[in-house]
Amino acid sequence: MYYVYILQSLSHPDRFYTGRTNDVNRRLTEHNRHKNEFSSRYKPWHLKTYIAFRSKEQAISFERYLKTPSGRAFAKKRL
Repeated sequence: MYYVYILQSLSHPDRFYTGRTNDVNRRLTEHNRHKNEFSSRYKPWHLKTYIAFRSKEQAISFERYLKTPSGRAFAKKRL
């Protein structure tokens, strides 16, 4: 399975991070341990939501959508 996830910063609640992985718990730990340049500025993070996909291509497509203005609006309202 492939997952698209949305993290929310606990120190800056208006900051979100969207990513894709095959291991959500590992990625959350990496974000909270400075493994990502952008996300380390706003740590600690908690998992707001994640969505599972059977194919990597579907996950990539949905992640790209969530990073567009309309995708961010969708996530804010629905996820």
